Amino acid sequence: MPENVESPKKPSQVLATTVLLDGNELEVLLDRKAKGQDLLLEICKHLNLAEQDYFGLLYEDRYERKNWLELDKRISKFLKNDPWNFIFQVKFYPPDPAQLQEDITRYQLCLQVRNDVLIGKLPCSFVTQALLGSYLVQSVLGDYDPEVHKKNYLSDFKFAPNQSAELEEKVEELHKTHKGQTPAEAELHYLENAKKLAMYGVDLHPAKDNAGLDILLGVCSSGLLVYKDKLRINRFAWPKILKISYKRHNFYIKIRPGEFERVESTVGFKLDNYRAAKKLWKTCVEHHTFFRLMTPEPVQSRGKFPTFGSKYRYSGRTHYETKRVPIDRPAPDFERTLSGRRLSSRSMDTLGASRTQEYDTGYDPRKRHTMPHPPARIPALEPNSKKAKKPSKNP
Repeated sequence: MPENVESPKKPSQVLATTVLLDGNELEVLLDRKAKGQDLLLEICKHLNLAEQDYFGLLYEDRYERKNWLELDKRISKFLKNDPWNFIFQVKFYPPDPAQLQEDITRYQLCLQVRNDVLIGKLPCSFVTQALLGSYLVQSVLGDYDPEVHKKNYLSDFKFAPNQSAELEEKVEELHKTHKGQTPAEAELHYLENAKKLAMYGVDLHPAKDNAGLDILLGVCSSGLLVYKDKLRINRFAWPKILKISYKRHNFYIKIRPGEFERVESTVGFKLDNYRAAKKLWKTCVEHHTFFRLMTPEPVQSRGKFPTFGSKYRYSGRTHYETKRVPIDRPAPDFERTLSGRRLSSRSMDTLGASRTQEYDTGYDPRKRHTMPHPPARIPALEPNSKKAKKPSKNP
């Protein structure tokens, strides 16, 4: 079980350090046999987060690539050396943030989206940067007050990768129009605008198409997206995908026949190596399960005959289950803050160019994930389910 970091460290324990979304670090002493879920629970307890299923923990592997920690496995399976270092982030971006049950969850999502904007992962125009920034300022500082908010009062806030005085002036101008908005209302306005951005919640993976041209494959709540030269050139919605699989460094999706087609079609992409292909495959499995199924698929027990399918399954709650779990507690109090730290830039350009050389170590049997047929139908939420009130209009 996790212990306070001030307790004396035992040989059977290891120090786990996690960077939170506000830039602060949390240190926890864990048993070496602890699972990822143990650490995530401790972090969510520290943050007073009840809706934890949207979040995950990133770690860096021996190839210096960031991966999501499998929460149902022992941490020691993935990290062999001390100390254990993690990054706490949003893993599944809710397509409708208003459906989150608590303001504190929306606040953490705001911090994640803000970080995405700062590092270039979520590109947006000057006007959108200013609008989003103004809602964050309203959330943290409240109404604009000329007696309190003097010239350059925004200089310590970071809204964009290349922040300018012109942007700060525009943020100040818009901040004045938000008078009367509570922090929770400002954050909901922020997320309602952020969710409309093309790259909101998209997890990008560099790849090549069948012509050998560089592309980016994006996994999100609605399906698999294909980008070329910063433009989306194709979209495969989850209901249209029958099966996803990988073999060595190749990634495949099997598509349902269209209205005027009789046979299924298969589309293939080439990744840098089999690890990259497996990472993309796992990301697709997790997003499809979380957003499209009512409950996770059970792991099949080993049968009498060997199979070539991977036993990997997403083990957490689905989006449907998460929305239906009642939270019976008063709204938690928490402090809102905007860290002034600058994050390193990470854009679509740099992601497409960063290809760490790795090599296949041998034949890896085909891994596949078959989509339910027909797709699992998710019923609408009951009328009395909790849902935040959407703002009627943007100021």
